[in-house]
Amino acid sequence: MRVINIIAWILLVIGGLNWLLIGLFAWNLVTAISFGVGIISSIIYVLVGLSAIWLLIVPIMRAGMINLWNDRDSH
Repeated sequence: MRVINIIAWILLVIGGLNWLLIGLFAWNLVTAISFGVGIISSIIYVLVGLSAIWLLIVPIMRAGMINLWNDRDSH
C-alpha cells in the first residue's frame, strides 16, 4: 500500500500545482503533460480525483472506522 500512497501523493501534488498555475498564469499543466490530447487529460484528472479520495479514505481505514478487506476476527 506504500507505493499506492506515494503515487496518490504525486498525483495530488500535480493536481494542486495545476490549479495554482491556472489561477496565477492561466496555464494548464495537465494539458501540457498530455500534449493537448483530451482523453489523456481526462485520465489524468480522474486519477488525481481518485488519489484525493484514496488519501481521504486511508486514514479512516487505519483508524478502524472502515474495513474494506473484511478481515475482522471471527469470534
